[in-house]
This record gives sequence, structure tokens and C-alpha cells, in this order.
Amino acid sequence: MAERFVLVHGSFHGGWAWEGVRAGLEAAGHATLAPTLAGHGPGATRAGVRHADCVESVVAAIQDAGLDDITLVGHSFGGSVIAKVAERIPERITRLVFFTAFVLASGESIVDRLPAEQVADFSAQAQASEDNTVACPWEVWRDYFMQDADEAHAREKWARLAPQPYATWTDKLDLERFYALDTPRAYIACRDDLALDAGAWHPGMSSRLGDFELIEIDGSHEVMFTRPDDVARAFLATV
Repeated sequence: MAERFVLVHGSFHGGWAWEGVRAGLEAAGHATLAPTLAGHGPGATRAGVRHADCVESVVAAIQDAGLDDITLVGHSFGGSVIAKVAERIPERITRLVFFTAFVLASGESIVDRLPAEQVADFSAQAQASEDNTVACPWEVWRDYFMQDADEAHAREKWARLAPQPYATWTDKLDLERFYALDTPRAYIACRDDLALDAGAWHPGMSSRLGDFELIEIDGSHEVMFTRPDDVARAFLATV
């Protein structure tokens, strides 16, 4: 049976990040939608963009496309977005898939889950910018995000990244309604993910989902670029 996947990207990315995964899903007969969040992507206006604006991007894309019975996937930062989207339009969502993603406690922000030294660096970078944004340094991308790719491939993807509106990381989220939902949920953990300390993604944050399906795959935090077919198969395994 054909499934409908709505794929929500993470920080610094845009809807383009799902190109390889979408190709695999669509070749198998499934429908996909990969919106670019507010303040993300090339040429976007970033100043003043908040977490709620990112959520609204996804809600509007789903509503405009008239989609129901969807599998809503969030990668990394996108996990915090899909939790709020689920609060807004639970009737349209069949299942939630957190793909090596943030699962925040109610009242938390993204920066609450980052090491203190990183937060200090990012905060200084945002304050020094003209539009309160932060960028992903090449060395961090190469060594911790996409370390399982050759340098040419890693550089090609890094060159497409865009600055991240910092307020989307500092906004604290009320997630009481999300945790009251009974929407089926899955967590896909990447065995070689170095973006956070070992155990931070799973079981550190995944365990907050309560009753959930766990799928583990090989690959880095950016496995959608290095093993897109594996990612597509993992998404299909959740349905």
C-alpha cells in the first residue's frame, strides 16, 4: 500500500536534504513532501524567525497539499518541530518518526540539550551576526556530522548548508499536549552518530517517547546523504 511521508529536515538544512531518500521512497511507489522550514534554505529571511515559524511552515505545507494519513518524520532539530506539528494537526498524522532527533521535555529548548561549551560558542556567534544566526563549522561537519563520507562528498553537502536562526534553538517549548497524544511513534537511531555524546540521542532522548518502536541503522548523523536507501528502508519499516 502506498504511504505518504512528510519529511522535516534539521538545522542548517532545507528540503533539499531529503533528495536521495525521497528518490528511494518514490521509486517504491510512495508519496513524499519535504518542506523547507521558515528561515532555512538559500535566500531565506532569517532575522526574527522563531521555532513557531518553523512549525507553521510544516502545518501549512501539509494543509495546502491536503494530506491526511501521513507518516511525519523529523531529523535532528526537526524532531522538536514534528512534536509541535503533532499538537496542531493530530488528526492528519498516522505515525511520528524521530530520526536521530531531539525529543525535548516540556519546557526545554534545543540549547538545553547541548554541551555548555557549545552553547557559549553558538551564543557568541549569534550575537556577533547581523541576523541572530549561527553556522556549522566545516571541522564540526566533517568530524562529527558526516564523518562517514569522503571529503569531497562532505564538502559538497556542507557548501549547501545555510545559517540557522538561533532563536529556534533557544525557544522553550510547551509540549504537554504532545505527551498526551497517543499517536504511534518510532525512533531511528544511527549507530555512528557523533553529533552528540554517546547515548544522548538513544536512549537519552528516545526514552521520553514512552511506548515506541526502535530501529537502529549504521551511519552518521547525516546518514541520509551517505546511505539514503538504508534510511528509506528504515522509514518503510515503521509503517
